[in-house]
Amino acid sequence: MASPCEVLIDTTDRQLAEQLAAVAYFEARRIEQKYSRYLSDNLCSRINLSQGQRVASDDETYRLLCFADSCYQLSEGLFDITSGVLRQAWKFDGSDRLPEAQQVAALLPLIGWQQVRFDQHSIILPPGFELDFGGIGKEYAVDAVATRCLHLTPQISVVVNFGGDIQVTRPRVNKQCWHIGIENPDSEGDAVRLLRITQGGLATSGDARRFLYKDGVRYSHILNPQTGYPVADAPRSVTVAADHCVQAGILATLALLKGKQAEEFLNQQGVMFWLQA
Repeated sequence: MASPCEVLIDTTDRQLAEQLAAVAYFEARRIEQKYSRYLSDNLCSRINLSQGQRVASDDETYRLLCFADSCYQLSEGLFDITSGVLRQAWKFDGSDRLPEAQQVAALLPLIGWQQVRFDQHSIILPPGFELDFGGIGKEYAVDAVATRCLHLTPQISVVVNFGGDIQVTRPRVNKQCWHIGIENPDSEGDAVRLLRITQGGLATSGDARRFLYKDGVRYSHILNPQTGYPVADAPRSVTVAADHCVQAGILATLALLKGKQAEEFLNQQGVMFWLQA
C-alpha cells in the first residue's frame, strides 16, 4: 500500500488479535497483488499492456470500474483513473524539477476515461492508455479488510488504518471513542487536530508527502487530467468523515481537485470535513 499500515483491535485476546491481523494482511496483500501498478504480473499490468485488446476481468474489477466511472461523472472529468500516465512527466519527490511543457502535452492524448470500454467480464483500453487504481485502491482495501474483520468478530471494534485512510468497524464495548489525529502537513508526526470516532470512515488527501517546490511555489501531486498540471489554489490537506473509507477518500480527493472551490464542494456534500490551507 506504499504506506504504514496498522490494525487496532479492542480486545485482550491475543489469539483473536493474531487471527484478525492475519486476515487483514492477506486481504490487503490480495488487493495489492491484483491492482497495484507497481507489479509486473497482475491484472492491472495485463490491462495496461493490452494495446487495445480485450482483457478478461471479474465482478470485483467491474465494481471498481463502475465506482471509477461514478467518480468521473461526479467530478465532471476531473477524477480520471487513466490520468496516471502523467507520472511519466511528473516526479513528486520534493525537488524543484518541473517537467517540460512538451512532455506534459505529449501525454494528454493518452488520457480519457470516456474512451475505456468495460463490462462484467472484460475491459478494452485504447493503445497507449494505462489504468491507475491508486486514487481508490487503498481506500477500497481499507473497507474490504474492515468488512472481513467485522464478519469474523461482529462484537469487537477494529480500526483499519492504511496510511491515514481509516475505517472503524463498530463502537467499542466500553463506549469509549477511538482517537485519531489529523497530521500537520508541515510537520510529519505532529497532529493539528484530534478527532473522536466511534464508527465509520475517515480519509485525508494532501501534499504533505508528494510535492515539488520551485521559485517559492509548491506544486501538489493532485493533477488536473484535463491540463496535465497540478491543481492551483487547493488546500494543503483535506480530511473527510463518511460512512465508509472509500466514500471519504474520494470526497477528499475531489475537494482537492476543485481547488479554491474545495470548501464549497464539501459543504454541498453534507459531510463532516476539516481543511488545512
